[in-house]
Amino acid sequence: MSSDTRDIVEELLRRMAEGDHGRTAELFAEPIDWRLDWPAEGHPVVPWIRPRSSRADVADHFRSLEAHHVPELNGTSVTRILVDGTHAVVLGEIAQTVRNGAAYTSPFALHLTVEDGFVTRYHIYEDSLTVARALSAKA
Repeated sequence: MSSDTRDIVEELLRRMAEGDHGRTAELFAEPIDWRLDWPAEGHPVVPWIRPRSSRADVADHFRSLEAHHVPELNGTSVTRILVDGTHAVVLGEIAQTVRNGAAYTSPFALHLTVEDGFVTRYHIYEDSLTVARALSAKA
């Protein structure tokens, strides 16, 4: 079971890095247990922060991220993938540049659950204040 979990997680990360949002979304179960480490009301300058439950929602999330960032300047890195049965934790650092020119970095932890070959849980923990400040910066 752990090798299946690792394989799906590695494939998910590969598809995310390639920017293939439709293929990325295909790896998610419906409904998805989706959580971003932000206040429940989200933040007005961060449009991708909202509840998600379907593959279409997941694809929209990644499209929105791309629309607000410069993909060529993405330096996000994964430092470790820990797997325990159906659970996986991905640790790393987000390094992005917003289209307004503001760059930011944030450590992240991504808790995933993989069941029957699909990601059933996607919970990401990041420095949301840093992200909001970067999106609020004046060009």
